[in-house]
Amino acid sequence: MSGFRNALYAAAASALALTSSQPSLAAGNHQHPAENGTADKPLDIVRQSTELPPSLQRRGPETVTVNLETVEVTGAIADGTTYHYWTFNRKVPGPFVRVRIGDTVNVELTNAADSSERHSVDFHAVTGPGGGAVATDAAPGETKGFSFKAVKPGLYVYHCAVPLAAQHIANGMYGLILVEPAEGLPPVDREFYVMQGELYTEETFGTKGKLTASTEKLLAEQPEYYVFNGADKALTNEKALRARTGETVRIYFGVGGPNKTSSFHVIGEIFDKAYDLASLTSGPLTDVQTITVPPGGASVVDLTLDVPGEYTLVDHALSRAARGLVGKLIVEGDERPDIFTAATAVSGHSGHDAHMSDHMSE
Repeated sequence: MSGFRNALYAAAASALALTSSQPSLAAGNHQHPAENGTADKPLDIVRQSTELPPSLQRRGPETVTVNLETVEVTGAIADGTTYHYWTFNRKVPGPFVRVRIGDTVNVELTNAADSSERHSVDFHAVTGPGGGAVATDAAPGETKGFSFKAVKPGLYVYHCAVPLAAQHIANGMYGLILVEPAEGLPPVDREFYVMQGELYTEETFGTKGKLTASTEKLLAEQPEYYVFNGADKALTNEKALRARTGETVRIYFGVGGPNKTSSFHVIGEIFDKAYDLASLTSGPLTDVQTITVPPGGASVVDLTLDVPGEYTLVDHALSRAARGLVGKLIVEGDERPDIFTAATAVSGHSGHDAHMSDHMSE
């Protein structure tokens, strides 16, 4: 097995070498403009969960232009820790694209001149060769493009597809495109954009300083970091999702991966509706605790916020929370003791409680 594994790693390394004639990032000799971040002043690469366009009010098809720039930046994974991300438009995930069934979508991709790699984009919403990846395979400094008609409603992943595609995705090159059905989606009070990904670094989780990518861990599917929106605990504190009691919330959730399936769950909440695998033309599941989303897949979940407090977004493969995969939903509003009351000191047990305690001790 070790011989096979070594051959696999060697093949991957060869594929990486073929993607660019420029110096390898591993050599540590590739420089970027200061505005793309430095070890001392890394970029904030986290895309806010609220950074998505509003629901489309129109009904007829239109022509929509999507401009993507592939930019390699030094970004902050955590406080005191940086990483060399590859991005769409300097954020992870890439911009949320919103179109309507029947729209013509013009995609224009520009690979920044200082990039070390070729980059492209494959939209899973496309019916056409490579999802557009062949048409947009661009060397540093090049601009490529294509057009497609949005013929199937749904929530779809897009990602870079230049070999080794898994490396480009792991470094941050993924996003979501929503193709709304003709009648649109049922209205909600708030919408959020959340994507899960993995980072594979030579250094162990929690190491300070500038981290380096590990092809060996990538091929072995052993990430050091699991992330929502690009970084360790990115959707917490001032970047937490926020809403009020009585509001309805929709989360557009996707998994860039490149390797791990998510069991997405909001602790203390139940999804009113879950559009399984982001099929918007199938009836949604109702009253769902956890959804399964594969890498390169997505889902849409709706929930109603009844009780104020702090709710935690997790992958219910809960060991991943210890490697950065935690988000927060902060809900403000009036208490609802008819639904939930925090425990108070108990001086005794009811007959039923006592019976249950006796039963449990048997």
